[in-house]
Amino acid sequence: MTAPAPVKAAARRQFILDTTKMACGMGVLGLGLGVLNKQAKALPAGAIRPPGAGTEEDFQSACIRCGLCVRDCPYDILALATPAQQVATGTPFFVARAKPCEMCEDIPCVKACPTGALDHSLTDINQAKMGLAVLVDHETCLNFLGLRCDVCYRVCPVIDKAITLEVQHNARTAKHAMFLPTVHSEHCTGCGKCEASCVLEVAAIKIYPIAQAKGELGAHYRLGWEEKRKAGQSLVEDRGLIDLPDRMPEGMSLPGHFDPGSSGKLPGRFEQSGQLPGGAPR
Repeated sequence: MTAPAPVKAAARRQFILDTTKMACGMGVLGLGLGVLNKQAKALPAGAIRPPGAGTEEDFQSACIRCGLCVRDCPYDILALATPAQQVATGTPFFVARAKPCEMCEDIPCVKACPTGALDHSLTDINQAKMGLAVLVDHETCLNFLGLRCDVCYRVCPVIDKAITLEVQHNARTAKHAMFLPTVHSEHCTGCGKCEASCVLEVAAIKIYPIAQAKGELGAHYRLGWEEKRKAGQSLVEDRGLIDLPDRMPEGMSLPGHFDPGSSGKLPGRFEQSGQLPGGAPR
């Protein structure tokens, strides 16, 4: 009558063992999900989304990881992220330094997207906003050293709009000019050709996701020149306010401003006669 006891003990040990295995498995699964969740929240600086991708949150919500955009990229630039990479697994991206976007006019990757994660309303590749070029190192950029490189400017598909060369006096030599590459965010597509073509060992100009590269002006700031342009006129009524001296170097003056070295009439409320407007003594 006492023979079944070892069977019960074995069953109890097996139950404890199975429970422990399940708990460990759930722990490992939870750890893995936590890593994937953390991985999915941020896009590494070097990973750029295809044309037509919106904000990272919206893109990941709409992307079903089908890989059709990668399949239809004629230059094999796009890749799907693997679990070992710091990009949300299964989502498409490219690395500009390795392979920049070739700016296909028909944008096949966007057409292949079945969910709208890549916006189908994007029909002009020059309007794409994949990222933003940032000149990250003035100390190694050859143009900032006074040498003529201009490669990033020359390869830009939106040349003279996305990247321009601004002329500046070379204070080191005192007789040469420097042509400084300047990025204009409203025209930059983030294709990465500038970064891929930079002749330095480590590129001085790099493409970053727009959210990481661009600041945001507070809504309470008002730019006077923009407000004037919108209104079609000055926002401040001309009430004869005093125009103070511009303190320009000797022999120089600004048009329409008072030059203390001139013999002209001092503009504004006070007149050279020593009286206020209307004849009242000063």
